[in-house]
Amino acid sequence: MYDKSEEFALRIIKLFKHLQTNAKEYILSKQILRSGTSIGANLNEARGAESTRDYIHKLHISFKETYETQYWLRLLHKSDYLSAKQFELLDLACTDLRNQIARTLISQKKKRVK
Repeated sequence: MYDKSEEFALRIIKLFKHLQTNAKEYILSKQILRSGTSIGANLNEARGAESTRDYIHKLHISFKETYETQYWLRLLHKSDYLSAKQFELLDLACTDLRNQIARTLISQKKKRVK
């Protein structure tokens, strides 16, 4: 999950550079950069959590950031900054990350109940 979030963030950074340099798009590109890199940043911050509750909280933030990232991806696609193929690949990667985070959240919550 941590490695995948870092790989995803690197793809988002490359997308940001492309949007800024080639497409001259400066607003949406900053939004996708912020939310797309925040997923991994919060996952890594969770590693240093002070408690299980704090860990779960950080995971929840990452989980929510996947939804925001997909929103920006949809807007970029619908406004013709992303091709259908580019959108599909990034959206799928983001969904995969969210599913991994969700599984971890479920596991952690079950542990807290015991």
